[in-house]
Amino acid sequence: MRVVELLAPARLGTSFRWLLASSWTTNLGDGLALAAGPLLVASQTREPFLVALAALLQWLAPLLFALVSGVVTDRVDRRRLVCVVDLVRASVLGVLTLSVVTGVVSIAVVLVALFCLATAETFADNASATLLPMLVHRDDLAVGNARLQSGLITFNQLAGPSLGAVFFAAGAAWPFALQTLLVLAGALLVLKVAVPTGEEPDEPATDLASVRHDLTEGLVWVWRHDAVRTLVLTILIFNVTFGAAWSVLVLWAQQRLGLGEAGYGLLATLGAVGGLVGTGCYGWITRHVSLGDLMRIGLVVETLTHLVLALTTHVAVALVVFFFFGMHAFIWGTTSITVRQRAVPGRLQGRVGAVNLLGIYGGLVLGAGVGGALAQRFGVTAPFWFAFVGSAAFCVLIWRSLSHIAHADAEPDRHTHTQPGGPDAPLDGDEAPAQ
Repeated sequence: MRVVELLAPARLGTSFRWLLASSWTTNLGDGLALAAGPLLVASQTREPFLVALAALLQWLAPLLFALVSGVVTDRVDRRRLVCVVDLVRASVLGVLTLSVVTGVVSIAVVLVALFCLATAETFADNASATLLPMLVHRDDLAVGNARLQSGLITFNQLAGPSLGAVFFAAGAAWPFALQTLLVLAGALLVLKVAVPTGEEPDEPATDLASVRHDLTEGLVWVWRHDAVRTLVLTILIFNVTFGAAWSVLVLWAQQRLGLGEAGYGLLATLGAVGGLVGTGCYGWITRHVSLGDLMRIGLVVETLTHLVLALTTHVAVALVVFFFFGMHAFIWGTTSITVRQRAVPGRLQGRVGAVNLLGIYGGLVLGAGVGGALAQRFGVTAPFWFAFVGSAAFCVLIWRSLSHIAHADAEPDRHTHTQPGGPDAPLDGDEAPAQ
C-alpha cells in the first residue's frame, strides 16, 4: 500500500486512482502504436510523401474535430464520453488487426484506420483532460498532472514503443491486438470514476446558434487571457517545426543512422527516459526557475535539437539528443497543462482544451505537409533544417511574451482557491510531482 500511496496519494481520492489506472492502461496501448504504427506504414510503402501523409492524417483529425470535441465535452457526461470513444477505438483497432492477420492490409487500409483512431482519440483525450480538475483540489493539480505524465512517460513513451517494436518484429498484428485489449480495459476502468455531485452538465441546447455561441465563447476567452493565449500561439508555431521534422523521423532514422525496427524504438525510449528524469526533477526545477524562464529554456533546447539532428549521422549523438529533448517535452507539457487547468473555469475546460488541441495539431498538420514535401525534394535532413531555422526565428519573436505565463496563477477561477506564494510561486510547493 505504500507504493499506491506514493503513486496516488489518498488525499487525491479514490476516483483519481481509477482515472490514473485508466490513463496508464490506455497509454501503454497507445505506446505500442507509437513504434508499430510507423513501422506498419513503412512496411507498406517506402515513399516519403506517403509516410509523411500517415503522420499528417493522424494530426488532421484533431485539427478538424478539436473545437467540436470541446463543445461536446462541456455538454455531456465527460466520463461516459471517454468510455464510449475508447470502445470505438477498440473496434477500429480490432478491424485493423484482422486485416493484418488475413493479409488484406494495404497502405490505404492503414491510412483510413489511423485517421479514424485519431478522430476518436481527439474526443477521448479532450474529455479525459477535463476530469482531473473535477476530482482534485486546485493546489493538487500539479501533483495529479505529474502522476498522469509519469504514466504517459513510463508506458506510452518508455515501455510502449520498445514493446511495440519487439512485438511488430514477431508479427505485425501482435502490437495492435494487444492495444485493442488495453484500450478496452481503459474504457472499463474510467467507468469507476465518480464525478462529484454538481459537476455534471445541465441538459444542453442542441440548436446551431447555441453551438456557435459555445465555440465563440471558448475562442474569445483564450484570446483575452494573456498566459493561455501565449501558450497556444507558442505551441502552434513550434509544432509546425516539430511536425516537419518528426513526420519523416522513421525514414531519417533508417537512412541517416542506419537503424532497424528495434533501433527506431530505442530513440523513443531514450526520449521517455529523459522525460522521466525531467518529471522526477520537476518539483525542484519549479522551485528554482520561474515559469517564464522555464519556457524559454525549453524552446532553446527544442531549437538546438533540430540543428543537431540535421547534422549528425552518429547513433550515440542522436540518443543523447533524444534524452534531453524528452526532458524538455515533458517539463513543458506538465507546466502548460497545469497553468491552463488552473486558469480556466470548470465549465470552459473542454472548449479551452480544444483550442489548445487546435494549436497543437494545426501546427503538426502544417508541419507534416512541409516536411513531406521538403524530404521528397531535398532529402530527409531538409525538414530538420527548416525546423531549426523556424524555431530560432520564433524564439526571438516570442521571447518577451513568455513572461505572461508567470502570471497565470494570479487569475484563478472564482470557484477555486488561490495558490500560496503569489504569481511567481512554483507550481508544486514542497512535493516533487513524480518519483
